[in-house]
Amino acid sequence: MNLALFDFDGTITTHETMPDFVRRSISRRRLLFGQFLLAPLVIGYKLGLVSGLLVRSAIVRFGYTGVPKEEIEAAGRDFANSYLSGALRQEAMQCIAWHKAQGNKVVVVSGGLDVYLAPWCKEHGLELICSSLQHRDGVLTGRYQGRQCVLAEKAQRVRDRYDMSSFNTIYAYGDTPEDQDLLALANKAYYRWQEVGATVGL
Repeated sequence: MNLALFDFDGTITTHETMPDFVRRSISRRRLLFGQFLLAPLVIGYKLGLVSGLLVRSAIVRFGYTGVPKEEIEAAGRDFANSYLSGALRQEAMQCIAWHKAQGNKVVVVSGGLDVYLAPWCKEHGLELICSSLQHRDGVLTGRYQGRQCVLAEKAQRVRDRYDMSSFNTIYAYGDTPEDQDLLALANKAYYRWQEVGATVGL
């Protein structure tokens, strides 16, 4: 059996979808205030001065602290059903269909949130490794559950879940330098849909 690993945002989709989910799942008042409060961090991120890890943590902390878990899960299901279908990259879906037809194990490995990725992956018959939000007694704490599934954490989670030596060929697909650790797991690595050497710096 072969293994096919797909980043989600920008690889399967035409653009990064987590910001769209945040805008749709946070109250308008909190969203407007957050845009003002977090603007320096976002600008710093765009200038390459602030890490994506920090920005995402700040957004989750401000946006979801104290929000009922059921509310976000409902928002995630709605987002998966009503929004993601219009954001998919046709080339990616054709590639996924090819891997499934070959009998390969297909896994989405994403820094996005399980509340919308899990229902989408279930609909398409795909396995999932991704980030989750922490909750206590049914209420979100504003923190991630464990580490964000980005950078080296993506590769580590894949290795933790699967016996890599059991696969004949490992494919990996990504679209940003943050996917380099994931691509390095592969015999056949594709960066922005072009095959590259798995150990080549991006």
